[in-house]
Amino acid sequence: MSIKRKPLGKTKYGKRRKLHEGNRVFRPEFKVKACERMLAGMSVRQLSQELGVRRSVLYRWREAYQQDGPVGVCRQAGRPRQTPAQRQAEIEASKDRKIGELERTVGQQTLEIRFLRRAFKRLEESRPRSTSGGGTASTEPSGK
Repeated sequence: MSIKRKPLGKTKYGKRRKLHEGNRVFRPEFKVKACERMLAGMSVRQLSQELGVRRSVLYRWREAYQQDGPVGVCRQAGRPRQTPAQRQAEIEASKDRKIGELERTVGQQTLEIRFLRRAFKRLEESRPRSTSGGGTASTEPSGK
């Protein structure tokens, strides 16, 4: 069986890399057989070359196989989905964080309002009161 080599290209940094047409999907039986061969003592490097699968992928499959058996390599790839209970708990925690944030904001604004009221009251008390009726409390008119 000959191994089909993928064309090489360059990254934006000039390093050579393999160009992938897309992620390949392997059947669970294929993964299980590969894991069994690795556990039987076959070299991961040799198996990688023979099957055309990266060594890192083979190591990942082997670890999953050792932990959970054949079911471990049959799992869906990607991030595990949340259960509705986990999602609801996340939403509740988010709401609690937002409520706490808003309560802190209201508390800060209350302190600012109290400060400004006291400052305004002191300013009112320190202003001289006008005793004459209706006139402006300014300097005397010039004698022109």
